[in-house]
Amino acid sequence: QLRLVESGGGLVQPGGSLRLSCTASRFTLGAYAIGWFRQAPGKEREKISCITNSGGSTNYADSVKGRFTISRDNAKNTAYLQMNSLTFEDTAIYYCAADLSGSSRCPRYLPDMNDYKYWGQGTQVTVSS
Repeated sequence: QLRLVESGGGLVQPGGSLRLSCTASRFTLGAYAIGWFRQAPGKEREKISCITNSGGSTNYADSVKGRFTISRDNAKNTAYLQMNSLTFEDTAIYYCAADLSGSSRCPRYLPDMNDYKYWGQGTQVTVSS
């Protein structure tokens, strides 16, 4: 079964950092652009970042720009989301997704949910004091 697996979520204090990982199972991640989304309780899923298949270009939502960094290591079949200066508003389930377009959407814009072919199950990030 082709799937993505997120890891690295957890409980962190305001101002802290976490690094999320997104690993592909049974397919080669390097052919896909990767996006990160999040969904807070009672809210719609929000697109927050993307990276092209080569890793050469990225895009961020204003809500995370300057605090979050997306990256990837295609040799490890893994993408990452480094999250710094976390606030209570960052509490959400974080999802990664794979877009077969590679670089025709990201980084020109943040692709929507229906642009992505594969999704992970999500990892919980809770920012609390």
